[in-house]
Amino acid sequence: MEEKANKFLEEEKLGTLMKKYSVPCIISLLVAALYNIVDQIFIANASYLGSYGNAANNAVFPLTIVALSLAVMIGDGCCAYVSILLGKNEKENAHKSIGCAIVLVIVIGLILTALYAIFQDPILTFFGARVNEGTFSNAKEYFTFITIGIPVYMFGQCLNPIIRSDGSPRFAMASTVLGAVFNIIFDPICIYGLHWGMMGAAVATVGGQVLTAVLAIWYLFHMKAVKLEKKSFSVYPGLMRQFLPLGITSFLSQISIVASMAAVNNMVVKYGATDAVFGLEEYSQIPMAVLGIVMKFFQIVISIAVGLSAGCIPVIGYNVGARRNDRALSLFKMILIAELVTGFAALFIVEVFPLQLIGIFGAANESAYYSEFAVKTFRIYLCMLPLATMNKGTFICMQSLGKAALSSILSLIREVVFGVGWALILPVFFGLDGVLYSMPLSDLLTAVIAVVMIRRIFQMLKKE
Repeated sequence: MEEKANKFLEEEKLGTLMKKYSVPCIISLLVAALYNIVDQIFIANASYLGSYGNAANNAVFPLTIVALSLAVMIGDGCCAYVSILLGKNEKENAHKSIGCAIVLVIVIGLILTALYAIFQDPILTFFGARVNEGTFSNAKEYFTFITIGIPVYMFGQCLNPIIRSDGSPRFAMASTVLGAVFNIIFDPICIYGLHWGMMGAAVATVGGQVLTAVLAIWYLFHMKAVKLEKKSFSVYPGLMRQFLPLGITSFLSQISIVASMAAVNNMVVKYGATDAVFGLEEYSQIPMAVLGIVMKFFQIVISIAVGLSAGCIPVIGYNVGARRNDRALSLFKMILIAELVTGFAALFIVEVFPLQLIGIFGAANESAYYSEFAVKTFRIYLCMLPLATMNKGTFICMQSLGKAALSSILSLIREVVFGVGWALILPVFFGLDGVLYSMPLSDLLTAVIAVVMIRRIFQMLKKE
């Protein structure tokens, strides 16, 4: 009988495996998040862009998340399914699933690029870029060049979890890190040296994404557990029906940011106009710029939370496939504890050092209203971070346990029903403050449901 690939996943200590797989995944996701965050830091500290560039970056940010959500749905779903297949020693379907995922992400990337190019103005308007003329012109310039790199960006992000499923989490991390380093080096050159403004930030970002994609292509020719063949690269509907549902939670965890930011940005524009300060033309972009910065910090925290659980998808999936539910459940518990620790550490930072955080994004160049609103936003909007990180970990662990439907339902409740619903309802009664309270309320209600679901899953898997 042929020996199973990656058999160490059901034999090595769980703590060792968690460290080996989660740390590279966390770094990969943090680096991916840093693409946009680094852009915003350099934009904010450029005197000729400032809060107008910040607000523009915030309007475009959800549109890069749309691309990311589609890429991780395919990549994480394929990663989870391939890991289960390798646990069962089914290599034929494993290599076909990977090839099918690659074909799918390329096609979707090209379609999304075409849609962004054709409907640029209405899309940017929908995400609040028309708060004033300075913001809109900067958003158009940035979005035009970001759109060109969308297929490359999606390809690299999709391949990252697939490379992890092949047993190479460090290479997956390195390819993303090198792309981000490129971006960090060329951002100041393009923005400050060449004075290219928003276009410069986008060019540096796309250049880094190209480097990551090239490294991923190289790896495809050097895979270890799975060997790709010519017949791998085709559309296999049966396999797509198997791996895409396993990526739905990853999709919802990302696309929720888009839905939430669309609701939040529109509420900020609407109720900011009625505010005594932010209703003035010269200050109207401040609430959107600040919310964008706070969401960037939240994205950093959530990248760690998602990395802790998503990094372990191959480990949990493999053990489920090998009928080692005891190991899968033990790892689930370890992940939830790590998620809570991460959330409390992040909460300490936002409650104690909000001024220092906002200072990174050029607060010294802005009015006192900017800093005052930023401190308030950090402390209210992110006050339930421990529950937010626990919720994310729960969603993804459910996904890797093969409970895709349950995970998707819970994600949908948090991200769309609560996330969008409260962002639209609370401002009606509390104005701009209502926008700030929508996030913690959503996480609190979701955590109550998540605890019930966790208990049910533990009972189900113990019986199995």
